Order: sequence, then C-alpha cells, then structure tokens
Amino acid sequence: MEERVRKALENVRPYLKADGGDVELIEVTKDGIVKVKLIGACSSCPMSQMTLRAGVERALIREVPGIRRVEAVN
Repeated sequence: MEERVRKALENVRPYLKADGGDVELIEVTKDGIVKVKLIGACSSCPMSQMTLRAGVERALIREVPGIRRVEAVN
C-alpha cells in the first residue's frame, strides 16, 4: 500500500510545487492512516489544512483503496 501512496503523492506534488510547497510521506499505518509532512511554503500556509483535506487526502482516498485519512505531522 505504501508504494501506491507514494505514486499517488507524485500526482499531487506538481500542484503543491507550483505554490512553492511539497509533501513528504512519513508513514502509512495498518489501519489506513497516511502521515505526511508539509514542507516549503505549505508548512506555514494558513490554507495548509484545506490543501491537506481537499487536495492530498481526497486524491489518496480516490487512488488508493484502504486509505481512511491523511494527517499532517511536524
């Protein structure tokens, strides 16, 4: 499942990079929780939680069966 998550993140990454940010995969838990670290401009952006939910989480849930949610870690 982790490899599929990595592939899905590659599809999202260009949108984040266009705004000076990026995302780093930290962990995929057995119960379908993906932990990521927002880096670059995304780490301090006031809209980062919206980006995480509406962009990253939605894309991962759509592309990788079994993913329940995405959490940002520091």
